[in-house]
Amino acid sequence: MLAGILICAWVIGLFGFVNKIPRGVGPAVQETDAIIVLTGGSGRLAMGLDLLSQHRARKLFISGVYRGVEVQKLVEMSQRSPGEIECCIAIGHAVDTIANARESVAWMRANGFSSARVVTSNYHMPRSLLEFRHAMPEADFLPHPVFPSHVKRERWWAWPGSAALITEEYMKFLLAWLRHRLTDVFGEIPALEEDAEAPG
Repeated sequence: MLAGILICAWVIGLFGFVNKIPRGVGPAVQETDAIIVLTGGSGRLAMGLDLLSQHRARKLFISGVYRGVEVQKLVEMSQRSPGEIECCIAIGHAVDTIANARESVAWMRANGFSSARVVTSNYHMPRSLLEFRHAMPEADFLPHPVFPSHVKRERWWAWPGSAALITEEYMKFLLAWLRHRLTDVFGEIPALEEDAEAPG
């Protein structure tokens, strides 16, 4: 009976998590102090650069860039003129979502920023916001999801690849949530989850 209850709770939680995955992008007219792009998926950097070009924020921080890659190279890879926006971009070298949040928050505090638009894949957004809001609870983080073509949000259970990815992300979200609850009680503890959001 206990196993049945736990399984039911897990399934209900999974569908609740899916409801947290953004279906669309909210109004982009709202400006923030910064734009933060988490690398690791297609379309994220291009979206961040577009938002910066549209003056939705003063600065852009790209978290999770391979060491040795410079801002100018990143802009050139996006087929843009480096001279236009290179001055407003900073980069970090985080290797997972926890480090993404920590280095981004450190950069925000160093610049006196209190709001940021977070750009990452839609399925990755719930966990990203969880990490960011825990790292800097006083700040305002606005989600700006990117929608990878290979991840199906609607009828996700009918697509094996999407179902596996979303379930894996749900488990990471649960472990992150548990880590934060334990941290609140016992202090800082090592991460319980292994992050698949490698820089790219």
